[in-house]
Amino acid sequence: MALINPSINFNGNAEEAFLFYQSVFGGNFGRIVRFKDLSGSGYPIAENEAEKIMHITLAIGPNVLIGNDVPESMGRVNEQENRSKISISAASREEADHLFKGLSAGSSVEVPMNDSPWGSYFGMFRDKYGIEWMIDFNPNEQ
Repeated sequence: MALINPSINFNGNAEEAFLFYQSVFGGNFGRIVRFKDLSGSGYPIAENEAEKIMHITLAIGPNVLIGNDVPESMGRVNEQENRSKISISAASREEADHLFKGLSAGSSVEVPMNDSPWGSYFGMFRDKYGIEWMIDFNPNEQ
């Protein structure tokens, strides 16, 4: 069965926020990926963004809270508006493909389903109702 986990965007303070959330909920951080960890010739990272969080997870019981900093090149997150995505952790690649295909019908695909630099099978889109979704299958977390 798929799990649905919230994912929150931040303006450079994701790490601070997640340390706060951890102090309230407890739990352990799963993956922490900084932008510098992905830097390469095909994906250059500005020096002032190297330490920012590209991906962080905090286990809260069977659920996972996900977050990231939005790169300045993508603009600031309007903190007065909805700045979250619904993230689904699929139980298999097949389930990930099924959910992506179904939910993304009539959508604007931002990231097609593909193997990600952090080791999972991942895709992202805004559905026909304007809701943002991320579909993820990580074989190492099964």
